[in-house]
Amino acid sequence: MIRYKIDVLQALKEAGYTTYRLQKEKLISAGTVQKIRSGDTSLSIDKVNVICDLLECQPGELLEWYRE
Repeated sequence: MIRYKIDVLQALKEAGYTTYRLQKEKLISAGTVQKIRSGDTSLSIDKVNVICDLLECQPGELLEWYRE
């Protein structure tokens, strides 16, 4: 199972990207924000790439696999 290692929205906020800004600048859609907020990790690679670009991090810093 895959889960978030960090609070992605909080990390984006600390980097200066509020959910309003993310949506206004069309960086991440409202639907994607809602998926992240609910813990849904079924994001496309493109969305993970955008988040990693904004946070200047590796995908492994966002997500981890664990055994159920």
